Amino acid sequence: MEGHPTLQLRVFDLNCWAIRYLSKRRQERVQLIGDTLRREGFDLVLLQEVWSEQDYSDLKAKVGGCYPFSHYFRSGVIGSGLCVFSRFPILDTLLYQYSLNGYPYMLQHGDWFCGKERRSGAGAGMGVTAALPPPRCQLHAEYCREKDAYLPHRLVQAWELAQFIRHTSKAADVVLLGGDLNMHPEDVGIRLLRSWTGLRDAFTEASRFEGCKDGCTLVPNNCFTVKTELLPFPRGIRIDYILYKAVSSFMVKCEELKTTTGTVPGVDIPFSDHEAVMATLHIWREGQAADANPGTAEPTLVDVVTEARTEVGVGLWAARRQRYSTGRMAVLALLLLLLQAVAALGALAGLAAGQPFPKLSFSLLACLAIGVLFLATGLHLFHTIEVKMLQGTEEQMRMAQQALQERP
Repeated sequence: MEGHPTLQLRVFDLNCWAIRYLSKRRQERVQLIGDTLRREGFDLVLLQEVWSEQDYSDLKAKVGGCYPFSHYFRSGVIGSGLCVFSRFPILDTLLYQYSLNGYPYMLQHGDWFCGKERRSGAGAGMGVTAALPPPRCQLHAEYCREKDAYLPHRLVQAWELAQFIRHTSKAADVVLLGGDLNMHPEDVGIRLLRSWTGLRDAFTEASRFEGCKDGCTLVPNNCFTVKTELLPFPRGIRIDYILYKAVSSFMVKCEELKTTTGTVPGVDIPFSDHEAVMATLHIWREGQAADANPGTAEPTLVDVVTEARTEVGVGLWAARRQRYSTGRMAVLALLLLLLQAVAALGALAGLAAGQPFPKLSFSLLACLAIGVLFLATGLHLFHTIEVKMLQGTEEQMRMAQQALQERP
């Protein structure tokens, strides 16, 4: 940081919700995002749900003069949807895909096919910092808060994200995490992530705030929002975050946090169904090295890990039941095929007695049994993997819980 005692870093984070052919007024919104980024001149731009690489290319062409460095993270069936634009060089990138990400048969949600993941880019510019900006992520959506079938998967993702940050940030000066975490501030997943990594919430730490009440990023008056999903939350919910911490001899303070508040000025639509989050971070060097993991010393950490482990255990029990059910279905389908084979042999033997062979009925029943067999076998394998991943995470949490309890 020689020659630069302080640095103001302006960060822009937005869930773009830009699905080609499906999103409303997608091209217009992409143009509006590009115009805003070029006009405002942020230092770091974090975008997600940019599912179309063509949209990324259009944005890059539009803002390339202001953000000479960018990267699009490719993965999943239709892409990760994650990209970053930066005024500083991106020295390295890493893509990490969550071990669990929903269910392939939940077609209406589509998280499994999108291959949502987190990735991290290591960047430094102007000789200022050798940091790890920015871990950029999106966790599995909630869909139903009362009966949240995806909570164990989201906790596994939060745990993997926390472990990744903790084990890869030791050589960094400053860590930034931005994204749609699909968790309320009081949820166990966000508390686990923050407590385990020591990350600080820009909203609660900001000296000045301007935007939607309580920092909400999913609000009912947004024309793209599904209003029925927000009926229990008339003011909206805050699920998009900018989290940060200093790791080495640097200090970080959030001077200002803003959110967009509906439609773009002069236009009748917002950027997305989510409000954008913008943070101004003040970074400076301190003589005394900062604690690499300040949050792990909190006495409540063991309680958070215990609570998360309990929820993962509930998910493990449900996954085992699903594995048993699909395995039983596969066995029944196989038995049906064997019975059909025996019946077919008997019918063929009866042809000598002049009895007709019901080919159509046998063929339809055989096709049905084969279809059920393949489907049930595939789901059984999926839930077997799910059980192993949940078991592994539960074991890691058990070891962490034990280590925390044994601390003096």
